[in-house]
Amino acid sequence: MGSAEQGPRAAGEDRAGPVAPRAGDVSANAGGVSTHAGGEAPPSRPTTPVVVSLMLCMGLVALDSTIVSTAVPQIVGDLGGFSVFSWVFSGYLLAVTVTLPVYGKLNDTLGRKPVLLFGTALFLVGSILCAGAWNMAALIAFRIVQGLGGGALQSTVQTLAADLYPLKDRPRIQARMTTVWASSALVGPALGGLLAQYAGWRWTFLINVPLAGLALWLTARHLVEPVRSPGRRGPVDWAGALGVFVCGALLLFALVQGGVAWPWLSAPSLGLLAASAASAAVVVRIERRAAQPILPGWVWRRRTIAAVNLALGALGVLMIAPMVFMPTYAQTVLGLGPVGAGLLMALMTLSWPVSAALCQHVYRRIGFRDTAVLGMSLAAVILFSFTLLPHPARPWQPALVMLLLGAALGLFQLPLIVGVQSTVGWAERGTTTASVLFCRTVGQSVGAALLGAVANATVATRLADAPDPDVVPGLPARLDDVSRALAAPGDLSPAASRHLRDAVAAAVDHIFLGAGAAAVVALLVLLLMAPRRFPVLPEQR
Repeated sequence: MGSAEQGPRAAGEDRAGPVAPRAGDVSANAGGVSTHAGGEAPPSRPTTPVVVSLMLCMGLVALDSTIVSTAVPQIVGDLGGFSVFSWVFSGYLLAVTVTLPVYGKLNDTLGRKPVLLFGTALFLVGSILCAGAWNMAALIAFRIVQGLGGGALQSTVQTLAADLYPLKDRPRIQARMTTVWASSALVGPALGGLLAQYAGWRWTFLINVPLAGLALWLTARHLVEPVRSPGRRGPVDWAGALGVFVCGALLLFALVQGGVAWPWLSAPSLGLLAASAASAAVVVRIERRAAQPILPGWVWRRRTIAAVNLALGALGVLMIAPMVFMPTYAQTVLGLGPVGAGLLMALMTLSWPVSAALCQHVYRRIGFRDTAVLGMSLAAVILFSFTLLPHPARPWQPALVMLLLGAALGLFQLPLIVGVQSTVGWAERGTTTASVLFCRTVGQSVGAALLGAVANATVATRLADAPDPDVVPGLPARLDDVSRALAAPGDLSPAASRHLRDAVAAAVDHIFLGAGAAAVVALLVLLLMAPRRFPVLPEQR
């Protein structure tokens, strides 16, 4: 399980792709999944309490945003701070994202169990603090604490899923994890609304206490890791960890606030981006000198890992189109209510885990890379086809798009995660998993900024080209007034409502074109960078 940055030859990967198996190697199957000497012993099947603890930990992260989002009106009504309430979510996301690489390295250095216990306990403390927040500033600060724990949960659970299951069984546990996210997307908003209405918004955080407590107990009692030699524990690169945290925080803060709090070309945006670039240069220098860097160079020098990182970053970009802008399209253009928009979104979250659970039958025949290429090719076609829908579309048409898109993306993401985790040993799996999750999350932030700018530009152009106010009375004159007009469409004249609806439809079309372009980028990355046969380490099956 060599950990040299150049990438060990035993891992089966060189400039020409995977090396041929040597005598005594496990024979490669026909599906483009190669195995060879130098791997680790096969994991034993985890016990039920361990699986339950992993599901609970993942459920804490998955349920968090959806259950809190429906309680926003009650939170703002009680604490005030409407102008900054978006940081209740942005602060949490920032904390999760910038700590992923740190926790990934700590997983490889200290072991999975202590990191998982620490993350669960910190998430529990953050939830209790959030429930006791006395104003919006305190709630945002405590949400950041909660996010620091959420980063450990997200990274460690995905790593343990690969540790505890042999390759042939990993799609099963990964499909369960995806089902947790899908179930949270369906149950979270309704549960959050019920708690906020009948028990108070503070219970949207207190509900985490028994779940996190049970997860802590199960993990501490039942999760057993193999004993590792103390010689394999290197010094923790705390300087690199601080540098990564600062660099990521500056970049994400610039992406979240740019185009919202200030224009993109303003001094704050340019200053934050410049500071992020400068801190990135400092991080590179620190990491080159570190004995055990938080972001080792081999993460980007190995073709397989680098290709998966970039491809999942593109996935994060394109996911913004259906997840962020489809609800607005459903309510504004299609005329659906919140429930109808939620059901439209549910179609994608239902087909995704089903596709993920079945994709193993595909990649065992054609390989990890080609399965992902097939899934993203279908996703690109589906995304571009959305722009061909008639206007106004019938509700079943975008519903079919969402259903098919979820199936295509399930076929794309899971083979890449399972495949890339199978190319590294125990001592590198935490770092590899964290790099993949980090790139996907950063891709979401970049996608929100880019596609949000596309939406704003399209709507602004349509407003500028609108007919005379005497012809279309009541149409918002400024972009900032559009959200208020969308919230109260009954206050608009029929002509203004129709013009605004057309503007939103055009904006969403352009957003889906951008998402389709991101899908093409992911395809090119896989075809040009990823080896056709992932260099999978041997496992006794």
